[in-house]
Amino acid sequence: MNLFEELTTLLGASQVSEAPDVLQEHATDKWYASHLPEVVVFPKSTQDVSTLLTWAHANNIPVTARGAGVGYVGGCVPIREGISLSLMHMNQIIEINPADGLAVVEAGVITADLQNQASDLGWFYPPDPASRKECSIGGNIATNAGGPRCLKYGVTKAYVLGLTVVLANGSIVKCGGRTHKNKSGFDLTSLFVGSEGMLGIVTEAILRLIPHPKSRGALSVCFDDFSLAALAVQTILQAGHLPSALEITDSFTLAAARNYLGDSIIPESAKGHLIVEIDGRPKAVKEELEEIIHLLETLGATHIQSALTEEETEAIWELRREFSYSLKATGMTKLNEDIVIPRSQLVELVTFCQQLQSQYQVHIACFGHSGDGNIHTNIMVEDYQDPHQKKNADQCVDRLFEWVIDHQGSITGEHGIGLAKAKWFATSIGMPSIELHRTLKEALDPTNILNPGKMGL
Repeated sequence: MNLFEELTTLLGASQVSEAPDVLQEHATDKWYASHLPEVVVFPKSTQDVSTLLTWAHANNIPVTARGAGVGYVGGCVPIREGISLSLMHMNQIIEINPADGLAVVEAGVITADLQNQASDLGWFYPPDPASRKECSIGGNIATNAGGPRCLKYGVTKAYVLGLTVVLANGSIVKCGGRTHKNKSGFDLTSLFVGSEGMLGIVTEAILRLIPHPKSRGALSVCFDDFSLAALAVQTILQAGHLPSALEITDSFTLAAARNYLGDSIIPESAKGHLIVEIDGRPKAVKEELEEIIHLLETLGATHIQSALTEEETEAIWELRREFSYSLKATGMTKLNEDIVIPRSQLVELVTFCQQLQSQYQVHIACFGHSGDGNIHTNIMVEDYQDPHQKKNADQCVDRLFEWVIDHQGSITGEHGIGLAKAKWFATSIGMPSIELHRTLKEALDPTNILNPGKMGL
């Protein structure tokens, strides 16, 4: 069977490509795994996706859905070849409806584009993955993406009211709807959120919007010891404050930032750093930041920078966004893990990572969403191509995940399982849960054509 010719006849030449550069672009994401598809298909509508899957199901052809390709776990790598299904041409914001508090969008809409258009109308779509300027809503739904604002506002699933999903056999299913409450049968909408394109292809979403906060402000806070920064997280929350974001950073990341951005950006004495963001009414934001500053001073904060305007707040966040680039500038390979731990164990995690550094001769940089325990634990390797260093780094990741599981944490909070974390998946959730995953997969995709080979299923 000539796949390109068959699909060109089925969908038209404008929607199908086998050009080498297009195949190469769709062979990988931001993880290192790569595998060329046989063809790439660019549907323009839900009906196009249905037509494709009806045919693929009948002919047992693998189909791997792809959003913007900015994932970190190989989730859209077509390891069984077949078809890479790119949804990036389905990028229409169909409706923003403040009266109903919702937006209707196609799967290929870029997250920041939706946020900006909603904001222009005074409305707010809170989920804020770091890649929001390039990631797609469909990809966010597939991975149940999060971001710094999850502490106050929750992850993507909290904003999904309804979905249009094409099943493996081509059937079109509509889950949920336009109402903000809906208890009609099983929660099928949530079933597809976070399913990594393995149960069906999301083509359209109805998303909840909320009124945009009138103001926001932030603090950039330095401590001489990481444990004091961790204590500050607990103190802020125990005092009754619910920041929109609480981001923590360790000493290795701060040192990399000084090297990359200049010594003046972070005091050399700083071994721990917090970003605290508050949003709401302008007067309330100002008063709450003043209360938090007083708390932080009693905990021994050595440097506090306050921001009360949008521009000043963005400047503080720009520092946070530079951390990944700072680590990349070290020249090391960065194995970006997105573990989640109970919030009370932040200090224990960093202490354990220090032990791992000595044992496996790697560097580990910890930063991320301390308010919900989702810490980006980056294994930094001088030369990942060197077999000895690669072995050490891989063993370090094994030990990290073992520790996280032993401490009732999760091996992923945002990125998903995909290929990268498949070998740890069963251990992390237990065999009864794995069997339930397999049962659902077999029920909805009996021939296993949707994103096959992922999650170890």
